Amino acid sequence: MPLPTTRPFMPAPVRRALPLAASLLLAALALPAGAESLKEVVELARGYDATYLAARASAESTRYKSAQAEALQRPNVGLQGGYTRSASDTPLYGSRANTAASLGLVASQPLYNRQNSLTIDKARKALDIAEADLASAEQDLSIRVAQAYFDVLVAQDALTTARASKTAISEQLASAKRNFEVGTATITDTREAQARFDLATAQEIAADNDLRTKRLALDQLVGRVNVQPQGLGAPTALPVPAEGIESWVEKTEDSPSVRKARLAYEIARLETRRTEAGNLPTVDLQGQLATTNNRGSAAVSSGGAGTTTSNSIGVTVKVPLYTGQAIQNQVREAVSLEEKARNDLEAARRAVAQVTRQVFFGVQSGAAQVKALEAAETSSRLALDATKLGYKVGVRVNLDVLNAQTQLYSTQRDLAKARYDVLLNGLKLRQAAGVLAPTDIDTVSSLLGAAR
Repeated sequence: MPLPTTRPFMPAPVRRALPLAASLLLAALALPAGAESLKEVVELARGYDATYLAARASAESTRYKSAQAEALQRPNVGLQGGYTRSASDTPLYGSRANTAASLGLVASQPLYNRQNSLTIDKARKALDIAEADLASAEQDLSIRVAQAYFDVLVAQDALTTARASKTAISEQLASAKRNFEVGTATITDTREAQARFDLATAQEIAADNDLRTKRLALDQLVGRVNVQPQGLGAPTALPVPAEGIESWVEKTEDSPSVRKARLAYEIARLETRRTEAGNLPTVDLQGQLATTNNRGSAAVSSGGAGTTTSNSIGVTVKVPLYTGQAIQNQVREAVSLEEKARNDLEAARRAVAQVTRQVFFGVQSGAAQVKALEAAETSSRLALDATKLGYKVGVRVNLDVLNAQTQLYSTQRDLAKARYDVLLNGLKLRQAAGVLAPTDIDTVSSLLGAAR
């Protein structure tokens, strides 16, 4: 039987600390000094994300559309000109010809048009809807970036944990092989450790591929390659909402989706009033200033040759008497659409309130889960130390050590993910309530930056 390989003596506390030290080293290597904060990444996405830029352009176009409606109450002035040539041949006068060139200004000013006034009110409400859509797009962009940002961090921690677990299992595999060579262990220990090592290798490969995929998703949002997020340190105190659930539900009344539905309902009511105003008279002030130049043999009969100046000003009143039931049916249609908009508003309120409650419970549950996993991590580390000691004295087998190692690293991986989930769900809660603001991104970003 070959002699055991001579190894330098290493105290047990140092050996137990090696996996943790390796994990911290890998985490440090995975986070370059030039890591970008969440705030910086969100700002990058604001200038690159096509979905957000499209929403911003749509809101800008609505402003111009609203300005078009405002023109309905303003004067309308036009330049009008013409040139005509006519000829006639009669038994009395014989052959005669005439040319006339005219040029004039035509202007009108609405004095009373109820439909136009309500159309302007609708356009202003539509502008408010566009602003609500833009606010919703901004919040959605922040959440999408934060999701991708934390996905990279979770995948990064999962890879770090997988590598640390593989390192610990490889040490256990080497120990099992040495013990088998000296006859203090069976081949079963070696094969079990080898199986765990192969599984850990496969998990490392999968974790590495998942990290690459998550990085691509984040890069796609910001238009840059290899964006490096800032991680969260273990001592960081996670923010938990202090208000109760009903306080958050009350805030949803001003959320972009509810505000948009409420404005749509108000527009539907204005449309009903606008169609009803189709039965009302309209009053316009109209004026004209024209100059006409007549030439030719027939100019005498048309007022004489030369230049003629004319002007007129007056008020035009139009009163609809019969429209073939068109206005009445338009009113009925508008009333039905108004009822639809009212129910859409109620549905939006209920949906937002439900989502807010769900996310609120998710934040509370996530915070409790973090505390439980922190306790589980401590217990798993103590259990691993105890199992290793039992293995040395012969009361535990190699499989027990492998199971304890797997439990510890799985707990550490789940704990890292739970911490990021609490931060992300906190942002989603504010989004659901419609109160997510750039300062909230700044707060989370400062927590991540301070953690390192």
